[in-house]
Amino acid sequence: MATDHIRYDVLARDALRGVLRRVLTDAAEHGLPGEHHFFITFLSTAEGVKLSPRLLAQYPEEMTIILQHQFWDLVVTEDRFEVGLSFGGIPERLVVPFAAIKSFLDPSVQFGLQFEPSDADVAAEAPGTKLPAGAAPSALPVSDPSPAAENTDEPTKPSEGAEVVRLDRFRKK
Repeated sequence: MATDHIRYDVLARDALRGVLRRVLTDAAEHGLPGEHHFFITFLSTAEGVKLSPRLLAQYPEEMTIILQHQFWDLVVTEDRFEVGLSFGGIPERLVVPFAAIKSFLDPSVQFGLQFEPSDADVAAEAPGTKLPAGAAPSALPVSDPSPAAENTDEPTKPSEGAEVVRLDRFRKK
């Protein structure tokens, strides 16, 4: 197979992160329209993520936040977003670089994005490993955004391109 010198996977990932950046920028400027709300999952120890020690202890690997009714001071820059949220009645300020985001979901319109870790993230986790050629983020159809979606406990299967995601996958058990 030929070597991809253009790095389409990186271009696609950056373009989809641009969609996320634009959506969050609009939410910061105008609020959330209609029933839109966002589930954002990110790596809690990724470079540039800022969480309180309390939250980091509670979510040592990854964390999912929901931007819906009770968030404040959403600020979006070229490489990250910052937001105020309350956890157990305690206000917190989070800083999340776009590079740390694993998935984005807007269940109100059944739209989601999933991001593969970058080559650097994979190398940091397991030396000597690399993303498969052509691995890139993908837009995900959402099967059932209702809280009553049942958890089938089926084993995760590797997929090519888009995959169906249930909200239960984003919930802490």
